[in-house]
Amino acid sequence: MTITPPPLAPSAARAALLAQAKERILITDGAFGTEIQNWKLTEADYAGSLGLSRDQKGNNDILALTAPHVPESIHRAYFAAGADIAETNTFSANRISQADYGAEHLVREINLESAKLARRVADEFTEDDGRPRFVAGAIGPTNKTLSLSPDVNDPGFREIDWDFLVEVYREQAEALVEGGADFILVETVFDTLNAKAAIMAVRKLEQQLGREVPIMLSMTLTDLSGRNLSGHTVEAFWYAVRHARPVTVGLNCSFGAAQLRPHVRALSQIADTLIMVYPNAGLPNELGAYDELPQTTAGLVHEWAEHGQVNVLGGCCGSTPEHIAAIARSVQGLAPRTLPQHETATALAGLEPFVMA
Repeated sequence: MTITPPPLAPSAARAALLAQAKERILITDGAFGTEIQNWKLTEADYAGSLGLSRDQKGNNDILALTAPHVPESIHRAYFAAGADIAETNTFSANRISQADYGAEHLVREINLESAKLARRVADEFTEDDGRPRFVAGAIGPTNKTLSLSPDVNDPGFREIDWDFLVEVYREQAEALVEGGADFILVETVFDTLNAKAAIMAVRKLEQQLGREVPIMLSMTLTDLSGRNLSGHTVEAFWYAVRHARPVTVGLNCSFGAAQLRPHVRALSQIADTLIMVYPNAGLPNELGAYDELPQTTAGLVHEWAEHGQVNVLGGCCGSTPEHIAAIARSVQGLAPRTLPQHETATALAGLEPFVMA
């Protein structure tokens, strides 16, 4: 006998975001890593009083526990610049990545506190002007891949397996949602199989909670032909993940807005959900810094908005509150993208998309 699980309680946050997205182009926030670098924190600032045995310098996620005023200040600056969505400072707050710092036992606490912090600031801004603000619980790709071997002499070798990565993601997502995240943002997807593990993790969490946990998906391109590291084009990526019914799908990081133009257009034509794009502020210079000025980034993404290709815009590496403010001004009054209507067809994904007539 087949037992059908009870229906999940629908997400009020999904409905609210979709309602807002019908009215205007929404704004997500900008970079956290480069903003944190501006604070010139020492190793002691990162480590705090946690007593960890390894050097913590560069462990941005742990600041939720040791220096919460830093991410709080950044959230406030982005909301003040016009952001509607805050992404939690949890890109590497998973058991795999935190093992590099000997802090894997703090994963739940880091995610919980990061989400609480973002939620509190978001609610303060909403209370002040009545405009809904949202919190996206950010989940990065980890530094492991399910699709590719790290050993060129053993192509079948994998450092982790599917079940382990699903549990790593479920653990992180559970704490983010408990802390107040409206959505789980699976971002900088360089391996489509890793993203599918994250989707499975959120599906497990939904059954555990008895309610919908909306997913946002954001792919990153690793070459100018428009593929991620596991070889998928943006169209193939969409066909591989559309079953997850993400509230947004899109692109982040990559090469900057100028090089993303054809890939944003391609994805906007086929995805029947909101398109969210948050590119780097250009490419880094020889010193690793980002030189693209706010008005330059804003002008480039304005093009997408003008052509009806996007619903949510923001910034990734190198972007600042000034970039977000410039983007918000540049799209004010422009109509949001209308979701395409397609005839029902079987769409499959290898490395390339394939649609059966």
